[in-house]
Amino acid sequence: MEELRQALADAGIMLPALRIEPEALARKAPCPPVELGSCSVDAAARLAAALR
Repeated sequence: MEELRQALADAGIMLPALRIEPEALARKAPCPPVELGSCSVDAAARLAAALR
């Protein structure tokens, strides 16, 4: 998770709601999904540009 957060920060992108679903960690075989949460239109545009 921290690696993703740092990579986004390096690209000038901040996703304030970025987290791992805590409920998923309680499963017998955890494979927690990552919640990217909501972001501003500007952050979404920077994310799209970084992925291109």
